[in-house]
Amino acid sequence: MIRIMFVCHGNICRSPMAEFILKKMAAERGIENMLVIASSATSTEEICNGVGNPVYPPARAELKKHGIDPGSKRAVQLQRDDYEKYDLFIGMDSANIRNMHRILGGDPDCKIRKLMDYTDRGGDVADPWYSDRFDITYLDVYDGCAALLESIEIK
Repeated sequence: MIRIMFVCHGNICRSPMAEFILKKMAAERGIENMLVIASSATSTEEICNGVGNPVYPPARAELKKHGIDPGSKRAVQLQRDDYEKYDLFIGMDSANIRNMHRILGGDPDCKIRKLMDYTDRGGDVADPWYSDRFDITYLDVYDGCAALLESIEIK
């Protein structure tokens, strides 16, 4: 069993997109029972009184275009004790990586990675909150998830 946590700033756009794209890819390959896939935020901006906001409507709409339903997913914050619960923490950009190190108290087991580093082009997944290009974010996340899945040894 491989446990993967995708992480972005608010957990309403990029990281839930990655969570549900990878879940669909795993199901299509028949390996969904071999992976635990979740997502979380480095900030609390999308969480009020312990209740997270749902996936941002344009992100939800982009996923729907590709036959993916994020269901009732709501934003949750990454916690220090998550480090022992997951095998990989996949951030969307360099700021996420810095914040993950801070929240998790470092990375002694080298579990923290950036999604686009699994691809040939590297770099950050642009935040569609600012660009409003959920289509481009979907393509980047899809490519990153496909490359991530190819790099994982399923036993």
